[in-house]
Amino acid sequence: MSINETHAKIKASVWQAIAQSGIDISGIDKQTLTELVEIIVDVSIAEIDAQIDKPLTTSDEGAAAEVIKTAVAKEIFEDDKEDILWQGRPFLSLVESYTITDERIRIISGFFGKSTENIELVRIQDVDYRQTFSDRMIQVGDIIIKGHNASRPYISLRNVKDPEQVYEILRRAILHARKRHGFTYREEM
Repeated sequence: MSINETHAKIKASVWQAIAQSGIDISGIDKQTLTELVEIIVDVSIAEIDAQIDKPLTTSDEGAAAEVIKTAVAKEIFEDDKEDILWQGRPFLSLVESYTITDERIRIISGFFGKSTENIELVRIQDVDYRQTFSDRMIQVGDIIIKGHNASRPYISLRNVKDPEQVYEILRRAILHARKRHGFTYREEM
């Protein structure tokens, strides 16, 4: 289900709950009530997404460490071990997650059964990101990856938070991987 479909479904549920509540709303003008419902829906979606990231624990002691989502130090690229540069998931998704390391991109999908797809950074030819107007409102977007794989040349990391930042982390990681392995791509004319 897309973000717009989720938004519309929650909005319909809020309007239905208001209608079934029996509360007299005749004193509130239609514009104010519509704006109030929009605020409720937007806050609800943001809170649901925030709760998905939290581990299911009964105390704060079990909280997971947050992965650093900022610029990556040059030293990380120069060691021999694989380091995680970014981890995330699509907005409101329980079944898919993304990990960018200094060697590859890992896409894990599935709830009960898991499937993993690995894309080596040196096999990536191009990377871009895009945001629709509604994506910009909630600060998500898609990272589009063009790889050197005949069966699946385009891969999309969809609805990631702060796509420009993720794009920059990935772009820099690709450049370092190419440099480390001596890879270059030539465009054919």
